[in-house]
Amino acid sequence: MRRTSVRSMNCSIAQCLEVVGDWWSILIVRDVFLGVRRFDELQRRLGIARNVLAQRLDLLVGHEVLARRPYQDNPVRHEYVLTERGRDLWPVLEAMRTWGDRWAAPDGPPVELVHRACGQRTRVVATCAACGGVLDGSDVEVVPGPGARDGDPLPARPG
Repeated sequence: MRRTSVRSMNCSIAQCLEVVGDWWSILIVRDVFLGVRRFDELQRRLGIARNVLAQRLDLLVGHEVLARRPYQDNPVRHEYVLTERGRDLWPVLEAMRTWGDRWAAPDGPPVELVHRACGQRTRVVATCAACGGVLDGSDVEVVPGPGARDGDPLPARPG
C-alpha cells in the first residue's frame, strides 16, 4: 500500500516522517545505532524482505541518514554507517523506546541504558537548554519560528 506524502506540509515533524516514518526505516536506523551495518545482517536480524530492505536503505542513503561504505572489493559489498543526520535521530529512537517501555512492555523494558561515563543505569530526560529545567509537553507553548509562513495555523492549546 502506497502511503501519502506529507512533503508539502510546513512542519518539521512531517518532514522527519517523510524520511523515517515507516517502521522498517526506523528499525533499520535503530539497528545501525546498535552496530548492525551489513545488508545480510540487517536482513537476518529484521526478517525483512531483501527488496524492501534495499528500497529503505536507498531511501535512507538518499536522505543522507546513512552512508554506504565499501568493506569488500570482489564482489563489492557495502556497510551502512550513520551520518550526522542519522545520529541526530537518537532522541527520536529514545523517545519511542521510553514510550514502548511504559506502555507496551508488560514484563519490563527489553533493554536499559547505562551511562558510559559513570556506569549507572539511566534514562533520558528532556531539559530546557536555557535554564536546565525538566520539560514535558505541558511546560512549553508553540510560537512561530523563523521558518513559519503566513497562514500556517498554530495549534491552539486548550485553556
